[in-house]
Amino acid sequence: MGVDDLPYLVDAHHHLWDLNACRHTWLAERGAVRFFGDPAPIQKNYHVEDLKADFGVLPVKKSVHIQVGVEVDDSLTESAWLQHQSTQHGLPSAIIAFCDLTRESVSEDLEAHAAHVAVRGVRQIIGRSAEEDRKTGTSGLLSDRLFKRGLQMLASKGLSFDLQLTPPLMQAAASVFSDVPDLKVALCHCGSLSAFDPESMSEWKQGLQALEKLPNLICKISGFGMFNHGWTQDSIAPLVHRVIEIFGPERCTFGSNFPVDKLYASYEETMGTYLKICEVYLPDERDAMFRTVAEKFYSI
Repeated sequence: MGVDDLPYLVDAHHHLWDLNACRHTWLAERGAVRFFGDPAPIQKNYHVEDLKADFGVLPVKKSVHIQVGVEVDDSLTESAWLQHQSTQHGLPSAIIAFCDLTRESVSEDLEAHAAHVAVRGVRQIIGRSAEEDRKTGTSGLLSDRLFKRGLQMLASKGLSFDLQLTPPLMQAAASVFSDVPDLKVALCHCGSLSAFDPESMSEWKQGLQALEKLPNLICKISGFGMFNHGWTQDSIAPLVHRVIEIFGPERCTFGSNFPVDKLYASYEETMGTYLKICEVYLPDERDAMFRTVAEKFYSI
């Protein structure tokens, strides 16, 4: 799988949850199909022990937990539970929490999250899919002055922002985030490309090029199973190479998106495929993409 020249791997994007610790909106909703498919097989606890078991033979030594669908009132409970996991099991190495950046209490909320030593930043999802975004209205965050204020507060506190959105929102997001030049931003799932016709591919490429101009942004390559359930190495390799061409190996990193992508492939198949695709790059470039970019960005 091409790990011989790498000291170890960092999984820059995965999830953990305990359904008894706090309420996760979509994990608690039974029978509803999401934009990534039927979540029923993963609507159960997923702890560090489960993640480590999924690693298989891959030498994953550090990891980054990304918030997933927790309700606002439970977000601090989630951070506390995750910090306990990190302290007890050594993973996750970094926690990206949920915080509503439009709340009047945002400063106090961020300080409460940051009191947990593994917390490095926040994700507040802007876009998931066109259908779900019409229901949630989250794309409206890009025109919300309170959201921009929250982003500025994140930067002032030395916290980062994980940016999940869809290609039609990329140009507007590039404009918003350019006004917060000191904020470190990690683009999730390389922009969530879900349509593969020429027009959609062009929109995605142009959006990535606009976001690439943000000097403190890295791109996380992950989540292909959500939008192409039958993905193969051949089908995703051109997309991976295009992302690396735009951002360069020094600004790209890889994540499993487990256990969501576990719906469609094993951990070794997912991360192993990324490793195989990247065998064409130099050893130091591979080490950057599978280890040091994430370590530097998330300070782990």
